[in-house]
Amino acid sequence: MNFELYQRVALNRDLNEYQLKKGDVATLIDFVPHPSNTEQGCVLEVFSATGKSIAVVIVPITDIKPLKNHEILSVRSLVEI
Repeated sequence: MNFELYQRVALNRDLNEYQLKKGDVATLIDFVPHPSNTEQGCVLEVFSATGKSIAVVIVPITDIKPLKNHEILSVRSLVEI
């Protein structure tokens, strides 16, 4: 899969340490090589529904997927009420 910088992508798995869930949307802001020359990594920035940056994370490229035209976005709270 070819990804482009600043492309919006979805997570393929939960990132519990950041309270992020599979399907959350992020912006791909950089690519990083793996130190052992294995799977490439991605730097992602995650924004709130109002556009505030809430996390910058690095994940393997297999942890993201492109958004599709038949998918819709939804909103969820990061804080349990």
